Parts: sequence; C-alpha cells; structure tokens
Amino acid sequence: MAKPSVEQVKAYLIGLQQSICERLEQLDGKAKFKVDTWERAEGGGGASRVLTAGKVFEQAGVNFSHVSGAAMPASATAHRPELAGRSFEAMGVSLVIHPNNPYIPTTHANVRFFIAEKEGADPVWWFGGGFDLTPYYPFEEDVVQWHQTAKNICDPFGEDVYPKYKKWCDEYFFLPHRNETRGVGGLFFDDLNEPGFEQSFAFMQAVGNGFIEAYSPIVERNKDLDYQDEQRQFQLYRRGRYVEFNLVYDRGTLFGLQTGGRTESILMSMPPLVRWEYCFNPEEGSDEDELYQRYLKPQDWLNLNG
Repeated sequence: MAKPSVEQVKAYLIGLQQSICERLEQLDGKAKFKVDTWERAEGGGGASRVLTAGKVFEQAGVNFSHVSGAAMPASATAHRPELAGRSFEAMGVSLVIHPNNPYIPTTHANVRFFIAEKEGADPVWWFGGGFDLTPYYPFEEDVVQWHQTAKNICDPFGEDVYPKYKKWCDEYFFLPHRNETRGVGGLFFDDLNEPGFEQSFAFMQAVGNGFIEAYSPIVERNKDLDYQDEQRQFQLYRRGRYVEFNLVYDRGTLFGLQTGGRTESILMSMPPLVRWEYCFNPEEGSDEDELYQRYLKPQDWLNLNG
C-alpha cells in the first residue's frame, strides 16, 4: 500500500483553489477574488480568497488551509481514541457561494485530508469531502443535472459509491430541530482510506474537480432570470438555515474553532445578509411551499419516474 504523500495532496489542493476561483470570476464577469494569507501560531496556515459584491455572486469564499499540531483536541480524541498522543496535519479546500439571484442556489463544497502520526506506529489518515446544493426556488432540471454529475464522478469507483455517499449527504446536511434537509444534497464522504492512498486520493480529486462542472451550468442558466423583492426576502430567510447548520452541526466549523483555526476563514461561509422570521409558513401551493413539500425531502433524483 502506497505511503500517504502530504506534499502531493497539498499541491493538488492549492491548484484546485486557483482553478475554482478562476472559473467563478469568469461566471461573475465583474468582481475578483481578494487573497488573504494567514499563519497559525500552533502550526500551519492558509490562504482565504473572497469575492464580494459581484454581478452574479454576492459573496464567494474559497479557502485553503493546512494546519498542524502536536496533539489533537479532546473533542476529536473522544471519538477517535487511537488519535491520542499523535501529532496531526489537516489540509483542505472549502468553499461556499452565496449568489445575488434567488434562482441560483447557494452551494458548498470541500475536499480534505487528515493524517496523524507518532513514532513507532503507522500513520492514521483519511480523506473526506463532498458538495451539496441549497436552492431557494429549485428547478428540477438543475437538481437532476447536479445529481447526474455526482453519479458520473462516482461510477468509475464502483456502482455502490454514488448511492452510499448521496445517502450520507442527505443524512449529514439535515437540521433535526427543523426536521428538514438543508437543500437537495449531493455527495458526502469521510474517513476514506480503505482503497489505499492512491485510489482514495483519486476519488477526492474527482470530487474536487467535478464540483465546478456540476455548478457552472446552473449558474449560467439562471443568472439572468428576473426576480422581485419577495423572492429576495425569501432567499434571505432561507439563508438562516445555513447559519443554523454551520454553527450547530458542521464538523469542519467545530474542528476549526476547537483547534484554534483562523476565525475569519472558518466563518467566511456565513452569508453577508440573512434574516429570521418568527413562525414563517409559506402559502399553500406557492413556489416557496413547493420547496418545503418536495425539495427538502430526500429522494432519488435520477429515477423520478421509477
């Protein structure tokens, strides 16, 4: 079994951040990413790239981080006792995109690598990541295309991969206190190491490279659609679910904060504008109601007539 190559993974992730930012700038046609490099006192650092006030994107953040430390936080070793007493390195690219137009979904993606080592023992390592889509006014064509691209990414690695990671995504991006999914899902995987380093790394790269292929056509189809303030206000209300999930449940957010990560970079996923409304209920039969009744419930998007 091939030994994990930290430098190989890091080089890929830096290139991925660059290529995604270049494509998002093309899609926006106006704004450019600002680069903010940072260092972490305990070890490591990263580069946060943020685009704001664009023609298409209200805010887009694409973050690369590579942090290290002499010991894992207690919250991590409580669930993984084999990590106790090991030094660690964690690296990844994480992004969240908040468009201006309510007809373009918000989206999130990340790919990451973790390795923990101690002298005289084999390293403990794994890959994780995925991408998910959070529409406000969904179009079936967009959702089906999103999931078809996800399936196409997974198929070379086994016919059971897409159903497994699609289901995991539906279960992970779920808000128990709301009893609803965050959006229409996608892929989520973690603790991937069983196929060995090369195959696991290849899958992580396929997911990372496939994200922009899945998202770009949706942006291009919907970016010029007209909308009114009513749709904008609903978009801002639904963004609140993003905040609730990231601050209460998201593993990456919690890990970053608990390991002394850079707060501004960790919380760049937060939408620039958001609102809450007491006891909101969409009007029965409305477009907003359709989101709740159909799209916030897990289903087989590639077999709608089956």
